[in-house]
Amino acid sequence: MKTKYWVVLLAALLLICTVLSVVFLRPGQAQQAEIWSDGKLIKTVLLRIDQEFTVESADGVNTVTVQDGKIAVTAASCPDGYCMQRGFCQGGAQIVCLPNRLVIKFVAQQEIDGVVG
Repeated sequence: MKTKYWVVLLAALLLICTVLSVVFLRPGQAQQAEIWSDGKLIKTVLLRIDQEFTVESADGVNTVTVQDGKIAVTAASCPDGYCMQRGFCQGGAQIVCLPNRLVIKFVAQQEIDGVVG
């Protein structure tokens, strides 16, 4: 009986630790995205503001859509369309359209570690 009690207690403790680690150690979601074309920063967008715009370069045209805190390339003149297949993203890896030389980089919310006076 005592052994069963300790096993249940240990399992409950492990479950609580797992839940707390998921809640508190979750990586911060991006708040902004930088739009780069031909190696130049074109625009920085807030992901909380829904919008749609076109990025034109010498290599092609991309339509970028921001919706519900996520961003995607919704139309592109590139032949493979891989950038559109990524769909809506809210962080993590960059969205890249190599033929049109477009890169969307996510900027995570930065926290202040300390203040020097």
